[in-house]
Amino acid sequence: MREEFPSFYVTRKIRKDGGRYFGPFMGGINYRDILDVVQLLYGVRLCRTAITSKPKRECLNYHIGRCAAPCAHKISKEDYAVRVKQAIAFLDGDYKGAQTVLQSKMLAAAESEAFELAMDYKNKISMLSKLEAKRITSINKAIDADIIAYATNNLYSAINVLVTRKGIMQGASSFALDEAHMTDAEALTSFITQYYSAHEAPSEIIVPDYCEKELVSNFFKEKLGKSVEITAAKQGVKAELLKMAERNAHDYLEKSVDKIKHHDDMTVNACKRLQELLSLKRYPRRMECYDISNVSGVDKVASMVVFIDGEADRNQYRRFKIKTVEGANDFASLQEVLLRRLSKLGTEEEDRFPKPDLVVIDGGKGQLSAVAEIFEKLGVSDIELISIAKQDEEIFTLNSPESIKIPRRDYSLRMVQRIRDEAHRFAITYFRNLHSKNMLKSELEKIEGVGKQRRIALMERYSTIDKIMTADVDDIAKTPGISLKVARAIKDYFSN
Repeated sequence: MREEFPSFYVTRKIRKDGGRYFGPFMGGINYRDILDVVQLLYGVRLCRTAITSKPKRECLNYHIGRCAAPCAHKISKEDYAVRVKQAIAFLDGDYKGAQTVLQSKMLAAAESEAFELAMDYKNKISMLSKLEAKRITSINKAIDADIIAYATNNLYSAINVLVTRKGIMQGASSFALDEAHMTDAEALTSFITQYYSAHEAPSEIIVPDYCEKELVSNFFKEKLGKSVEITAAKQGVKAELLKMAERNAHDYLEKSVDKIKHHDDMTVNACKRLQELLSLKRYPRRMECYDISNVSGVDKVASMVVFIDGEADRNQYRRFKIKTVEGANDFASLQEVLLRRLSKLGTEEEDRFPKPDLVVIDGGKGQLSAVAEIFEKLGVSDIELISIAKQDEEIFTLNSPESIKIPRRDYSLRMVQRIRDEAHRFAITYFRNLHSKNMLKSELEKIEGVGKQRRIALMERYSTIDKIMTADVDDIAKTPGISLKVARAIKDYFSN
């Protein structure tokens, strides 16, 4: 609003910059449609074109009557300010004038048989009707409030957030809570602190009376530097809004319980069933799976992926370069990796590499036997070991001479397949990156004037041949220690 000719545009962040902010728009209302109506009815500009003392050439929007073209000096500052005031009144919720204008435009378009245009006007009128229907007449238009309600069945929980802006119900969002909390107040407080760490906070938040209001208020002041009024609604329209949010939360909880149960079937319950089917000594909470990747014994690597309670924990994934094995010997490579991994047990590094309950090997009986030798060598007897052969998806254990075939629809088999496939994907990705890096090093060694230090600098900057091949001379010359002359030699080498 500090500009002489304010522009209307979309943003996802609110700043203290003298601007007027409207929204968010939810519940089937598209912000593009809102802006379209603003421009259509009031002729304000949606662009960020700089307006200077020298007039610019009018754009198409001017010629089709959608913009007053202040950049071309086609409207005075005073007249444009009137249009801006009207547009702001519309965005503040004054829709009646806009509906009247759109109605007349729709009838005129239909009269001239411009039926597509008439339909567009009709859709815009329908959108305004939706916005009007969301207005809560008994709430103060100056109030911007989020209403947050919590529902639980003592096993699963859900949160509903209603958004009202200037007396208009903008929309609602529901969330399932998958963390355990001691009390309802604790669950609600935890959600609010997480939610508003990523969302703009309104001036007021309406909550149930059991919410820890002081704790939440201090969070906004200390962490976000903002004063937010926390209201425990007990009567009036705010209490009605809270009841609406509570009903939404309960409805969402009922609908999402089946999804949550399905999630449990694929994770925790799948772990329990796997323990039963394979006669494991204990529940396989931490599962580690290992896979080897190489081409003709070159750049051999291994991956370790970790699942906790049936879900991937990518922060604990690890990669290994095979150091002692010559040629393409997957059995020996697995033995090296497991020897290095299990040797960390009982040492200071066990904090970083906790003991697994179950180790899964990608392969058949041969791979299982190879790794079992390492278990025996190190005296490891309290970690379960299995392998899964891809051809028939059969599982081998140390408890049975025969493979175990689990029905393909069983969630326990699907979980083992997921961890096996994830280990394979992780190993392949590492192999490709390492192989490309080694190829880059090999090629750089062939270029005259590129010594060890320059090779290191280039590899740190580009990491793969593809990246350096697509770089231009000037970009290569930005690498520390690389002159323009050397950069040209490098570019010539990879261009031939």
